[in-house]
Amino acid sequence: PKAGAAAVLIHQLSKGNSQQPFSKAKGEAQVACFHPNKPFLFVASPQHVRVYHLVKQAMVKRLLSGCRWISSIDVHPSGDHVIVGSLDRRMVWFDLDLSNTPYKTLKYHERAVRSVQYHGRYPLMASASDDGAVHVFHSMVYSDLMRNPLVVPVKILRGHTVKNKLGVLNLSFHPSQPWLFTGGADGRIFLYQDI
Repeated sequence: PKAGAAAVLIHQLSKGNSQQPFSKAKGEAQVACFHPNKPFLFVASPQHVRVYHLVKQAMVKRLLSGCRWISSIDVHPSGDHVIVGSLDRRMVWFDLDLSNTPYKTLKYHERAVRSVQYHGRYPLMASASDDGAVHVFHSMVYSDLMRNPLVVPVKILRGHTVKNKLGVLNLSFHPSQPWLFTGGADGRIFLYQDI
């Protein structure tokens, strides 16, 4: 937590070297992820998400989440949408083409949201929480920019037991199938098929 600017390092596996992209720390880094097809890096601090252009080495955008403590982030495969999970029970959807404020705020969980993710192939997204539940949503993003994204709750998956006030800690979609893997504080990993 006290690493400052060294909290975020970029490793180039082909050359076997690492670099520190920031000279000064702007907030405490919680989580980071790459844009799927542009040289952008998304770095989440407790309340904001900063978008950096890695080639120009400059901040492009600052997303204002309205959350108290960001726990996870994921970028849609199209690269135009971002979801953020927070410890104050919210999942926040950003449309990067519209605004730096949330397009939609979803508050379906009873406890902290630990992990959020889009599926890479299907119009699905999911959120995992300390309430022991995983919420799966149909999240259709249209190529027509005049149509707003469609978000519809599909299923609530339960199975993990809450242990020491911690529930489902992480989730991950299968890259090509509509399957979802979850890992919980109870020490178990579940696979949900054909969601």
